[in-house]
Amino acid sequence: MDCVAQVRLEHISKTFGDGADAVLAVDDVTLDIEHHEFMILLGPSGCGKSTLLRMVAGLEDPSAGDVFIADRRVNDIEPKQRDVAMVFQSYALYPHKTVAANIEFPLKVRGVGKAQRATEARAAAEVLGLEQQLKRKPGQLSGGQRQRVALARAIVRNPAVFLMDEPLSNLDAKLRGDTRAELVDLHRRLDSTFIYVTHDQIEAMTMGTRVAVLNNGRLQQVGTPQDVYDRPATAFVAQFIGTPPMNLLPPGMLGTDDVQVGIRPEHLRLVPGGQLHATVKQVEHLGHEILLVADANGAKVVARLDPSEFVPEVGDPVAFDADPGRLHRFSTTTGERVS
Repeated sequence: MDCVAQVRLEHISKTFGDGADAVLAVDDVTLDIEHHEFMILLGPSGCGKSTLLRMVAGLEDPSAGDVFIADRRVNDIEPKQRDVAMVFQSYALYPHKTVAANIEFPLKVRGVGKAQRATEARAAAEVLGLEQQLKRKPGQLSGGQRQRVALARAIVRNPAVFLMDEPLSNLDAKLRGDTRAELVDLHRRLDSTFIYVTHDQIEAMTMGTRVAVLNNGRLQQVGTPQDVYDRPATAFVAQFIGTPPMNLLPPGMLGTDDVQVGIRPEHLRLVPGGQLHATVKQVEHLGHEILLVADANGAKVVARLDPSEFVPEVGDPVAFDADPGRLHRFSTTTGERVS
């Protein structure tokens, strides 16, 4: 198997500080990322995903464990020798240099000749539709264009692995959507592995070939976006993936006894005489769907309704049913999935 851009993390841990002030940021993470994968590291702020990425880049040293790139242990290898390129949340462009000079900079550092630098920078700019911006400076560009310049600067290095740390978080919603599509297309065209950090589960679902979900420094689940959505391994994953998130109900509801039960909003049916009784607290009309928010004996319940269905009003009593095959069961002590 071609492993030129394969990344392997073996029992990686990272602790900041010493003694009583020590903080365990990454806790015994093992993860295999195949050649040409688009791997998403997903989780809330402070879960350790950016620290993990920085250890792959060589910007942080693991406290324990090993990092392999293309079957070479790189723990003691300098970042510039790891054949990786990193794109940061902040664009980190040189404001006094033109777009062309910014893109060329990694080649200039390597001693590449002026003519070759210009040719390769133009080629990278064309990949991202920046040909008309090459003579401008970053201050004359929009946020989306600046982020594309940062991407072009990474592309021109022709790395085996692209590392991206929340690169779209500074863009507005429409531009994020457009740039997501550009990144997916870029990944398709380049023979490189992408490792992408985000807290946005929509980015994870739409971009990744696989998703690694982290919480409190620990790896919760790895799988395709659809697998993680359909069969969350823990109650945390169940509620982190999905908008709105999965309903998590206490034991005793929807035919359960000693486990938490989860049900996606789209899998709840509003039926007379259903087994889950609730009171409507909020009705959100979104055009293509209606979100019904209800209170079931202290538990919040959200259901997705078709606008053509009967829609109760705030204060109305309602009842829900769910297909038993759509229920997810989680241990009340560990939060892990129960068969």
